[in-house]
Amino acid sequence: MMPDRKEMPAARARTNPFRRRRPFAPLPPQEAKRQGAISALAFQLLGGRDPALTFLNGESAELRGRPIAIATLSDTGYALVEREIRSRAAETGERHVK
Repeated sequence: MMPDRKEMPAARARTNPFRRRRPFAPLPPQEAKRQGAISALAFQLLGGRDPALTFLNGESAELRGRPIAIATLSDTGYALVEREIRSRAAETGERHVK
């Protein structure tokens, strides 16, 4: 005998088991734009990927924090980090791009 529909367990909605669930919300568009721009500038002026990532993700005494976080949060923070990157590039003789 078949059970009534009322007695059958509710079916779960199918989800894609391969889809990542982010433990955090994505960055707002303006913050993502600043983060991408400061990363590109650092890669270009600081001598490539590794030096740029070391600078951007490390603690900076001059900036009082991580440059990537500072540049991402506001236009003022972006300007401070940009100035520091250009200063470091000038000290090491790297290409100076406007």
